[in-house]
Amino acid sequence: MANEYKVLKIDELVRPGEVGGIERYSRVTFKTKKGVVATVDIEAVDLTPEKAAPILLARAKEIDGIMTL
Repeated sequence: MANEYKVLKIDELVRPGEVGGIERYSRVTFKTKKGVVATVDIEAVDLTPEKAAPILLARAKEIDGIMTL
């Protein structure tokens, strides 16, 4: 898994919620195996190694797959 992407930066952000209140999320910037830098937004409650890793892995594979077209 670690070979597919490398996390470069994590920014914690806040935005207005759809039904009031606020939503907290993190914007994770990562670099894929083929050198593409991308970001993905993950809800703050899901920013754990167990939950974030599959999200980042799937996105990295998707991006690198597009690069082979």
